[in-house]
Amino acid sequence: MNSATVLLFFVFAYFIGLLAIAYITSRNSDNQSFFIGNKKSKWWLVAFGMIGTSLSGVTFISVPGTVGKITGGDYLYGGFEYYMMVIGFFIGYFIVAFILLPLYYRMNLTSIYTYLGRRFNVEAHKIGSLFFIISRSIGATARLYLVVNVLQIFLLESLGVPFWVTAAVILLMVLLYTFEGGVKTIVITDTLQTSFMILSLIGCIVYILSNLNLSAGEAYTILADQQYTHLINTDINSKTYFLKTVLGGMFITIAMTGLDQEMMQKNISVDNLKNSKKNMLTFAVTLLFVNLAFLFLGGLLYLFAMENGAQYDTIVNIINGQETVSNVFGFKDAAGNINNIMGDDLFPALSLQGYFPMAISVIFIIGLISALFPSADGALTAVTSSYCVDLLTLNDDTTRTEKQKKKIRMRIHLIFTLVFFALIMIFKAINDKSIVYLIMEVAGYTYGPLLGLFAFGIFTRFQIMKKGAILAVTLIAPVLTYGINTMVTHYSDYRIGVELIIINGLLTFIGLWLIRKK
Repeated sequence: MNSATVLLFFVFAYFIGLLAIAYITSRNSDNQSFFIGNKKSKWWLVAFGMIGTSLSGVTFISVPGTVGKITGGDYLYGGFEYYMMVIGFFIGYFIVAFILLPLYYRMNLTSIYTYLGRRFNVEAHKIGSLFFIISRSIGATARLYLVVNVLQIFLLESLGVPFWVTAAVILLMVLLYTFEGGVKTIVITDTLQTSFMILSLIGCIVYILSNLNLSAGEAYTILADQQYTHLINTDINSKTYFLKTVLGGMFITIAMTGLDQEMMQKNISVDNLKNSKKNMLTFAVTLLFVNLAFLFLGGLLYLFAMENGAQYDTIVNIINGQETVSNVFGFKDAAGNINNIMGDDLFPALSLQGYFPMAISVIFIIGLISALFPSADGALTAVTSSYCVDLLTLNDDTTRTEKQKKKIRMRIHLIFTLVFFALIMIFKAINDKSIVYLIMEVAGYTYGPLLGLFAFGIFTRFQIMKKGAILAVTLIAPVLTYGINTMVTHYSDYRIGVELIIINGLLTFIGLWLIRKK
């Protein structure tokens, strides 16, 4: 039995265990579904479970890969620049806790987009839900793609399994898991998976430090000497300039957490506002330490790889008569060519290609799958919930029996599973090697209108009366944002990064202001 088969056994054994826990938990009569709402969850349990949902496979794989990735800017490597976005996240969680959570509790919302319906009209309610469904579907499948691609490249490709089969099987596993449904089920299983993920993180750090015979302080000193730890990017033209990264991270949190039905459903499942705030702030503080640990792990991975023969190099290619230069990092093959593992491929390559012992490979796989399920299951359930509650108004439908409603929900659930599959295949075609920043850029376009719409509702007293006006503004704003981004990139050295969501939200706010009525 080869190592790939052993690791696949652990993947399926882990999934069966999760399914068993979900089945046992869902038998509890208090376990209500996302379609109904629940106010019985413990705040500390929700906070810990949300860490897993927030981190996902992107944090587990992509964030460590950014540390030693060559940026081509004023700073040789990405270093710890991502942490400035984490600080922005941290500030954003306070805004969510003290502005949005009190609003949701005061209005006793099952779906947070009900606020838009009460504040404006039915059109705003449905538009808010639609933008959430689009945003969550794209974000979740990007994260899901990353994990599926790792399993495909490093385990299943050698066995002759096509990528689409891997994607379909993983989605089937997620689908079976979500059929057990329920806030309580997902909160408990997410908490367990978060525990496994963090234990995997710690286990990998301890192993590498031991292998390199270094203490944490000595390792950090070496990383600093090799320019892997710089935190603040002062190049204003760079996408990761520290000020716009902090501001962009703050608004991304407000949108991707505070205006996200899945994340807020977990928060408002806590018994009261005070405990819900505790949950949010505990979650925020914990993420500061967890993300820093992932960045430290990233630096250790590059050190470990170089200690075992990996190196940086540049490759010159001639494409359509033009010379292009690309940077690579990895191990040389028999022909002397470097197989590039810089970025998202670094952690999986070291874990699954024999550089780490089998025990660490198993720990990596457990951590990876633990990062996969909290993000994927919650997203699939949440988009189904939002579609049924907000767009179909299924909860308010008195003409159908509960059995008929359940049948509709299952059908919608299956349709979204197919949508997720199609989006995974699109991400495979794109094949971006640093998907964490791609997700942030996409979020800037899709969450921006939601941000502007909620901001206009909360901070003004104006109404939007004309039919179709809100739809027009929320469609035009992302198009204008894309045009601005394209022109700035083409005609200047400035590069728009995660502040894209601020531009999009501001354009939406201005558009609504122009068509306002008292």
